[in-house]
Amino acid sequence: MVDIKLTEYSHGAGCGCKISPAQLDNILAGIKSGNKFTGLLVGNDHRDDAAVLALDDQRAIISTTDFFMPIVDDPFDFGRIAATNAISDIYAMGGKPLMAIAIFGWPVDKLSDEVASHVIAGGRQVCTEAGIPLAGGHSIDSPEPIFGLAVTGIVDRDKLKTNDGARVGDKLYLTKPLGIGILTTAEKRKILRDQERGVATRLMLQPNSIGAELAALPGVSAITDVTGFGLLGHLAEVCAASGVSAKIAFAKVPVIAGLDWYLGQGSTPGGTQKNFRSYGHQVSSLTPRQKSILCDPQTSGGLLISVAGHGENDFLGLCRQHGLALTSFGSITTRGEKLIEVS
Repeated sequence: MVDIKLTEYSHGAGCGCKISPAQLDNILAGIKSGNKFTGLLVGNDHRDDAAVLALDDQRAIISTTDFFMPIVDDPFDFGRIAATNAISDIYAMGGKPLMAIAIFGWPVDKLSDEVASHVIAGGRQVCTEAGIPLAGGHSIDSPEPIFGLAVTGIVDRDKLKTNDGARVGDKLYLTKPLGIGILTTAEKRKILRDQERGVATRLMLQPNSIGAELAALPGVSAITDVTGFGLLGHLAEVCAASGVSAKIAFAKVPVIAGLDWYLGQGSTPGGTQKNFRSYGHQVSSLTPRQKSILCDPQTSGGLLISVAGHGENDFLGLCRQHGLALTSFGSITTRGEKLIEVS
């Protein structure tokens, strides 16, 4: 492997590069949404994970794209993480991926073709493991490295899961712990301790393929993946789209071990504060620690799942089959003054 530190060539990292929710709202404010196209089942109305277009009465096509600047130093791992993150949107809608094409920007005057090749190879490996071809793409000469995928998937329409299906009484689950942004920031600052080395990378490389199976369970009401807007941002989207609120027990939220040491060192991504400024008014008061963790931008984070009480046993049983021992960290409540209450 080439000896290069990719994060030194970018101003941001991973999904932390995303434009903040508030800025995105401003950008899209003058653009009329609404579904004007026959067969468009999911567009941009509810900020869902992907667009969905009906093929016929039984099936639909899912289309998504995701790309970002380096989240880790290793080029091959960067390619793998970016690909895993992009494909996750298909799983979050309950679908199965069919094909991917690459989105690639490269500072050709700063980084070699060899390094670029390692990035593409990492993305191709993840596509192969997902059973899909990396069938082409588009590249540009850019000031900073950029890589991601546009992914096409398919879903049975009766298994399609969106972020507007959460119902009062549902329990909330998360399939990966929070803190990826905190650890990757520590790595970029060169303060990552040996005991946490590789932890964030392993989490980011875990595919969310279980989403396609979870979507088939009648008790699963809504699914989304947690990425750059942090847990609170993506949960707020679910609540707003579903016309409900949520209550979180902070002590039950899954987090990566050792985060407090990094928070004490000021290892907080810039995206955390941008996230809070965007949706903090929709959330009950938070302690500094709660804000740093719940608003932490995740890259290739876990699935956030809303599950009805009658479906919990089946849901947890399927998760156990995949090696996931999950505990509910909150519930869906009737719409209140705030979208999210944190206790």
